[in-house]
Amino acid sequence: MGFDASWLTLREPADARARNDDVFEQALRHGSPGSSVLDLGCGTGATARAFAAQGASDIDWRLLDNDALLLTHASARHPNATTHEGDLADIDALPLEDVHLVTASALLDLVSQDWLMRLANRLSRAGTPFYAVLSYDGRMRWTPADPDDAAVTQAFNAHQCGDKGFGPALGPAAGDTAARIFRDHGFEVTVGQSPWRLGPRDAALHEALLTGIAGAATQAGCDGAEAWLERRRSDMVQLSGEIGHVDLLAVPQGRS
Repeated sequence: MGFDASWLTLREPADARARNDDVFEQALRHGSPGSSVLDLGCGTGATARAFAAQGASDIDWRLLDNDALLLTHASARHPNATTHEGDLADIDALPLEDVHLVTASALLDLVSQDWLMRLANRLSRAGTPFYAVLSYDGRMRWTPADPDDAAVTQAFNAHQCGDKGFGPALGPAAGDTAARIFRDHGFEVTVGQSPWRLGPRDAALHEALLTGIAGAATQAGCDGAEAWLERRRSDMVQLSGEIGHVDLLAVPQGRS
């Protein structure tokens, strides 16, 4: 699994708009001043910036990623944070000592059910809440519509279930699966929708997103994906899109 810093920068404004306010408000209670928060797959540190934008300062951020270059970006923007380069698949090695909250953004749709079960088990034993946002839920809708929208979406969703480094990925099932697993481990779970809503101001993101979707759909066997992409590009001036995501907060019983 790996992402380019330019892609993470491109998507950050859309991510910020999409976060579910109700779930975020509850998560912020566990990121109070003086608390330690571990961010899994931190990228350039967008989650830390999202908390800071809501006034959640003086947090001891522990930023974990398997990409040294992304950690360099994160450290430059958050010099007071502690960065950890490590294997996200190694649940037992996660630095959870004295951590009050674990966070993740756009990660759960990339991991496997086994990974989630192992994470839930470890967090249950530690009594640590988990806040995971922007898990893709399989829904894509554009205006104006195109006859191949459904076929491209279906192929893209199939591609999302391939191995991303953690075993067979949950893809669009991530939100529902995570909610079930954490409830089964005794957590109180809150889920909220957090769709990207893209319009003219998001032209660069929209272009990169459509290109990525078409490429993945083609790899999954959708022969019409490239023609679909060209039609979508020709619609770009008037194109709007909604990409479904889910936010989740799982809190051990008695900690809410």
